[in-house]
Amino acid sequence: MQNKEKTTHVHRFAGKGVCPYQYAFTLLIPLRNLVLSPRKLLKMLSLQEDSSVLEVGPGPGYFSPHVARAIPKGKLVLADIQPEMLAYAKKRIEKKGLRNVSYHLCNGVTFPFDAASFDTIFLVAVLGEIENKDRYAAEFYRMLKPGGLLSVSELPGDPDRMRREEISDLLEKEEFSFDRFFGSRRNFTIHFRK
Repeated sequence: MQNKEKTTHVHRFAGKGVCPYQYAFTLLIPLRNLVLSPRKLLKMLSLQEDSSVLEVGPGPGYFSPHVARAIPKGKLVLADIQPEMLAYAKKRIEKKGLRNVSYHLCNGVTFPFDAASFDTIFLVAVLGEIENKDRYAAEFYRMLKPGGLLSVSELPGDPDRMRREEISDLLEKEEFSFDRFFGSRRNFTIHFRK
């Protein structure tokens, strides 16, 4: 790797924007549990064993194996714009013997899924990184089943972290209804319903 390219990745990792796949390992550090653990996220999501779930921007799959285990008769779809992140997540998940997961490379604008495909869509520290937030919000609404849940988590220290008010404004334009709020101003999960 050339120094210029390495410097660019370091700058992207420390600044705003999508986390470079070269630093995926940092998203698997167990200290993350202090901010948001998979167990805590699952409790908030209240999934059924046959739920259909879309995880947008899973990175290397920190939460994914836990969600897949919670829905043994359902399906988990991972969607990311970085093929390297999807490959990393797939390797980790398949190593754990989980077979109810599929992987989809996104184009950053639309999703290749039918309307009303998912019971739940969730994003952890991702929404602020998305360039086409309005398009994604419309897609989330389209892809959710009636009454479906959209869960957005924002974590402290994330340079792309959105405020609760920004998220509400974005999603309420698409006719999402506020459902629940968990956490604090800096570290929270907010739920909306279709």
